Amino acid sequence: MVKPVLGAKRAKPTHYIAGAALFVVALGYSAPVLADGTVNTGYFGGVAIGGYDPVAYFVDNKAVKGSEKYAYDWLGTPWYFASDAHRELFKNNPLKYAPQYGGYCAAEVAGSGSVTVNIDPEAFAIVNGKLYLTYDNVDTQDFAMHASEAVPKADANWPKKQAELAKNDFH
Repeated sequence: MVKPVLGAKRAKPTHYIAGAALFVVALGYSAPVLADGTVNTGYFGGVAIGGYDPVAYFVDNKAVKGSEKYAYDWLGTPWYFASDAHRELFKNNPLKYAPQYGGYCAAEVAGSGSVTVNIDPEAFAIVNGKLYLTYDNVDTQDFAMHASEAVPKADANWPKKQAELAKNDFH
């Protein structure tokens, strides 16, 4: 026989709703490339990926310079595209096309204690449908070859790197 605990109160339905909402918010922040405002614009450019089209990496399988004519502002940062069609694809699903880790060097996020701000937009890898940018092609090759170890390390390191970047105002 189960005895009721004296003085115990049942949770109100609103508590369940609030708890579920908090869970959904927490779950959303577990993904590495969420709309958290961390976007690498380099030291001098002020444009995401140095003005390269994030959709082109997927559609054309190469780095393609975008145009200010096809700009779109996302996360408070301008993103350039090579065509209106690419801009529309991005607008409809930016998380599908945006680079992981805010566009910072994925190899650095996975490895050392620093984050390389200036990446080479032509040094990229698409691993499991996600875009990773690096400092140079050597980093890209190494990152892609060891992605099964590098991606989980980078995912785990990213929250700390984000906090450091925010502290130093490098985004």
